[in-house]
Amino acid sequence: MVEKNKIILARDGVFPITRNAEGEPVSSLPNSGLCCPGTIQGEGKLNGIPSLFIRLAGCNLHCIWTNPDGSLSPCDTAYASYHIRQARSCTLEEICRLIGYNTGVIDHLVITGGEPLLQHKELTELCIRLKKIKKFHITLETNATLYAEELATQIDFFSLSPKLAGSIPPPPQNILHDKQRLSPETIQKFISHTRTHNKDFQLKFVYSQETDITEIKTLLSCLTDWKKEDVLLMPQGGNSRDVEANIQQTLRHCIENGWRYCDRLHLALFGSKEGV
Repeated sequence: MVEKNKIILARDGVFPITRNAEGEPVSSLPNSGLCCPGTIQGEGKLNGIPSLFIRLAGCNLHCIWTNPDGSLSPCDTAYASYHIRQARSCTLEEICRLIGYNTGVIDHLVITGGEPLLQHKELTELCIRLKKIKKFHITLETNATLYAEELATQIDFFSLSPKLAGSIPPPPQNILHDKQRLSPETIQKFISHTRTHNKDFQLKFVYSQETDITEIKTLLSCLTDWKKEDVLLMPQGGNSRDVEANIQQTLRHCIENGWRYCDRLHLALFGSKEGV
């Protein structure tokens, strides 16, 4: 259980940073290798925008994809999701100080996970406090299985990543994951919120197999108020080799369906490092 006014962060927490919560320089460069705080958003409509990330620990899903050669490809943030290591509980005050000391001219914050909605009450309060520091643009990255209206009101952009059947892990996690991985009703709540409040969203799907396309189309047929440019298809892979194997088919399906191709720019720039 999360303590009041505290959030459980993954081991990379607020990143990349060059100063700690007291404003003192940290002892080493961020994993980006740059001498400045911040990185860029590497995926989606806001690709390339300078941003600071807040990664929460814990997830209600257990994504593991199977590659064409039969090998398994775990979630690229399993350390924040289901193989949690070195997570830590931080006060809202500490997180706000970290962000205050490390944003500078950066206006964009990205809240990611894991699944951030598992801590929606504390996260709502954090967003309220952050927007008192600066009129930040806040992106929420979520698997779109959970929804909280009070949190949604604080978010400017929703990156919705529904999990397709290709993400189902081997037993014993397969049954619960498959049961929880898709919620069209919840996805529609996010979309309707953006249309009502003049915000934006993206539906970002990971492509790993041909049956993904049929599943995407079936899901889209259940949803309203979306446009083709809101649908993004991204090649599956936690490293450049696996991504490369899926690029051509992903491109083809994007062009044939009028969807956006979603690059994974952070992999090209930084490889599969954490905290970039």
